[in-house]
Amino acid sequence: MATPNKVAAVAEITTDFKESTAAVLTEYRGLTVAQLKELRVSLGLDTKFSVVKNTLTAIAAKEAGVDAFEGQLAGPTAIAFIKGDAIAAAKSLTDFAKTNKQLVIKTGLFEGKALDAAGVAALAALESREFQLARVAGVLKAPMAAAARTIEALRLKLAEGAPAEAAPAAEEAPAAEAAAEEAPAAEAETTEA
Repeated sequence: MATPNKVAAVAEITTDFKESTAAVLTEYRGLTVAQLKELRVSLGLDTKFSVVKNTLTAIAAKEAGVDAFEGQLAGPTAIAFIKGDAIAAAKSLTDFAKTNKQLVIKTGLFEGKALDAAGVAALAALESREFQLARVAGVLKAPMAAAARTIEALRLKLAEGAPAEAAPAAEEAPAAEAAAEEAPAAEAETTEA
């Protein structure tokens, strides 16, 4: 018979699975409380790093429709439930695992797809969302900046009194009008003679 504490724990883990964009299953055997605290701080506020019971997690994963952790729930288990930038959180986990060999990344889940340990490492190797957005903004900004520089250069040229690129076309128009006025006068002279 399930106790109220176990039912609440399963419900909490199920909610964490459903609300997360990614989750990373780890083994933390040998890490101290201070090291776990350091890891939680490095993951930020959008990631919840929870030590979980394997049986309850298996039930919660089934209820949430997650099958990525089947067969992986053994030994001391902790899961990073990522609600923010999955790339940044995966980077933090892999960086921490490099310096603290006791943290073993077993498997992961990203946008509903299962990842093995190499997949989590590949996710961590990607550029962060902020960097990607900055790159896109730079690409979009470049043509507008070039147009603004061209317009500003034209304005400065006109302010200095120098003829602009469009000015020769304006000078050609009066010459064409003068030629058109002379043509009827020339025709009138030939008809009179």
